[in-house]
Amino acid sequence: MSASDPIADMVTAIRNAQMVGLEMVELPHSNFKTEMARILKREGYVTDYVVEGGVKKSLRVYLKYGEGHAPVIRGIKRESKSGLRRYAAAQEIPWILGGMGVTIVSTSAGLMTGKESRARNLGGEIVCSVW
Repeated sequence: MSASDPIADMVTAIRNAQMVGLEMVELPHSNFKTEMARILKREGYVTDYVVEGGVKKSLRVYLKYGEGHAPVIRGIKRESKSGLRRYAAAQEIPWILGGMGVTIVSTSAGLMTGKESRARNLGGEIVCSVW
């Protein structure tokens, strides 16, 4: 994993773990990643997440599968990259699959979904899309 974009590393780890059917993925902890995991859990994309450890903490994200062991997360994509940041005003935040997916946005009020960001009229950096 690279140290240049830890959020892209998290997105890739989740995508790869679901492709091979893993139950859990373990990542280095950060508050930003924990907030992303909280949103993914609240939106029903993962079953749970746990922060473990003392000085060097880790974040465990427990993945969710549907019937026939099909992954609930059909796609996850890092939108704003370190080389090309992607910002949007509140009304310009994209809808994913006509509202069936979730856009995670970093705003001045913290990390939230695109729907919450539109409701609070807050724009920000589009972190990733999940469907």
